[in-house]
Amino acid sequence: GSCGRTKGPSEVITAHLFADAERLLCIGAHPDDIEIGCGGTLLQMRRRFPMLDIRWLILSGNSERRSEAVRSAERMLGDAGRLTLHEFRDGFLPLDDAPQVKAILAAHAEGFTPDVVFAPRRSDAHQDHRLLGRLAWQVYRTQPVLHYELPKYEGDLAGANAYVVLEEDDVTAKVEHLLTSFPSEAGKPWFDEDVFRGLMRLRGVECRAPSGYAEAFEAPKLRLG
Repeated sequence: GSCGRTKGPSEVITAHLFADAERLLCIGAHPDDIEIGCGGTLLQMRRRFPMLDIRWLILSGNSERRSEAVRSAERMLGDAGRLTLHEFRDGFLPLDDAPQVKAILAAHAEGFTPDVVFAPRRSDAHQDHRLLGRLAWQVYRTQPVLHYELPKYEGDLAGANAYVVLEEDDVTAKVEHLLTSFPSEAGKPWFDEDVFRGLMRLRGVECRAPSGYAEAFEAPKLRLG
């Protein structure tokens, strides 16, 4: 449907793509990727569908970042999720064994069949994100994959074709969660409330979100009906 109609595309996604979902897989190259890219969506889904089984797969991070990832997952997921951490080098995923990364994703696919997969965009300017987004697209060929976006210095934000409208409470909770869960990132110029809230506000404008806020995704292929 058109954003100009009473029910916008983001509401259609929430109502139809997520309503029957029982299992979610969230894939991130780094400990805060998932929370930045789709944290508001996950908070909203957990509230609406409390029986969800959510799996988080994170590919890299030093000991400090890994500890932050564990605490973040515990806070956001509670008993609803399971976190798996790997120890690839941050910033070097394409130089490490890409077939090994693909094998990790394939092993998860064999043991857990998600209804929806969240992964980085395939055209992301950061090499770690880009590799993971492309491999997720290769491995999960029968599930809808929503590729989330991550603000960064390279300035690679692009047009989105799928939106999830967020309530104001979810926006506030997402920002608070990010700022308190990842203190190691506090010194980075892009890691602040203005950036996170501003991107969600912009995406909310694009889809005429009643709340004014949304998260945006690239959905390369969705089968309707």
